[in-house]
Amino acid sequence: MMNDQRTRWYSIFFSLYFLFRHLRILGWSLLLVVLTCLLTWIGYLEATALIDALVGGFFQHPPEQTGITGWLAVKGWLVLRYVFLFFSRVIAFYLAFLAAYCLTTPGYVFLSGATEKVFRRRGNDPGERFTIKTALTDLWEGIKIGAVGIMVTAVALIVNFLPLIGQVSAFLLYVFYSALMFVDYPASNRHWSLGRKIGWVKNHYGHSFRLGIFPALISMIPLVNIFLMALLFPLLTVHSTLNFLSVEDKEW
Repeated sequence: MMNDQRTRWYSIFFSLYFLFRHLRILGWSLLLVVLTCLLTWIGYLEATALIDALVGGFFQHPPEQTGITGWLAVKGWLVLRYVFLFFSRVIAFYLAFLAAYCLTTPGYVFLSGATEKVFRRRGNDPGERFTIKTALTDLWEGIKIGAVGIMVTAVALIVNFLPLIGQVSAFLLYVFYSALMFVDYPASNRHWSLGRKIGWVKNHYGHSFRLGIFPALISMIPLVNIFLMALLFPLLTVHSTLNFLSVEDKEW
């Protein structure tokens, strides 16, 4: 197994400098940010409309207020209505962002390949493999990573009921899943299977932890986490690609 301690680590500040130094990569990054936000917003509007159409009718007309029992029923109805609105909107945002992430996967794979091209100063590289076939393949890989994310979230919710150790375990799950999500981009340029990507995260747990902890911390910020992730996704893609290359070059 590779010793991550001897592998060069590129900081997030170096990645930011790299991003702003190369205007084509920066322009592609900005385009992806706009596209991710647009798809997330469209998905959010569609998701909330669907949720409201399915169960929102219950909250359109309050119960009749007659006597103490009626007053309590109205107050309970109001509480349920606000709880429903809050959680349905949060869930809609998460689902919309997950869908936007899956749909933009080919773009981020291309961004990762372009980063590798510039970093290695090569003319023939994975960043030039963008075709309809590869885009559909990358899209399918993104869907699989999204499915893994749903399973990780379900497991994290279950273990979160355990005192202390549950919260730590749930956080670590999100850290390593975040690493897998970004390692997916440079690994997809190499046509790696999902199992091989998970194996990379497992074998290089030191690098994976460092790659995943920042996006995992961002994801814990309520409400604004989706917008922050959308803005930082290109930077985190470049950051993960550079460190992925560092590990792979060391092994070769």
